[in-house]
Amino acid sequence: MQKHVEIKNKIGQVLRGYLHVPNEYEGKIPAVAIFHGFTGNKMEPHFIFVKLSRLLENHGIASVRFDFAGSGESDGEFYDMTVTREIDDARCILDYLFSLDFVDKQKVSIVGLSLGGAISSYLAGEYREKLHKVVLWAPAGNMKEIAKNVVESNPLIKEKGYIDLGGLLLSEDFYYDLQKYDFFEAIKKYPNKVLILHGTNDTAVPVEVGRKYKEILGDRATLVEIEDADHTFNKYEWERVVLDKTVEFLKD
Repeated sequence: MQKHVEIKNKIGQVLRGYLHVPNEYEGKIPAVAIFHGFTGNKMEPHFIFVKLSRLLENHGIASVRFDFAGSGESDGEFYDMTVTREIDDARCILDYLFSLDFVDKQKVSIVGLSLGGAISSYLAGEYREKLHKVVLWAPAGNMKEIAKNVVESNPLIKEKGYIDLGGLLLSEDFYYDLQKYDFFEAIKKYPNKVLILHGTNDTAVPVEVGRKYKEILGDRATLVEIEDADHTFNKYEWERVVLDKTVEFLKD
């Protein structure tokens, strides 16, 4: 079963998304919150989030996937988006998932892609006693470095206060807000299992970032490097590895 759902974030904006629930289940069931990446949405490229949610349904696992405020169909403007605001939205999404009466509160997990992966690694530390498992797809733990390169290559940001990213205006507030966060340090607090999936030909977030997460987490983490894959796994065979490994990890 797939249905449209709406919740409000802490400043009253409506976040729009989908709740997926297996058609048949008994008792409480596991559930997963899926967080999209920078400039992404609740479907992501080649509908990989939709495919993930439907696969999880088939294995008796519920899921939610929302657009963060300022992205997709949710309220707000992309210009106002910051990491702090997306973390606040992610908390609201998690709280909503925990509130559902059919969800097994001991088996709530998160999946995050790119910036959504960085946010997931931050929340893993914050919700360390509540989250069952964490899955990071090409996690942008190096987001500070990426943002710095973007800002330094666009000197007019100081004059205008924003950068035009293909029709989306990114405020300089995003860059300054980002300086507060250390995603690698945050995930050190998480005691449970983590799965990391990363393409070896990722030019947006190099595979070395995934390796750094693995190094930090040690035996708690499994790193799957997908040969030649790009940042969002834009090939059927790469996508299959990501989906199959993620579902296998979450259903165990």
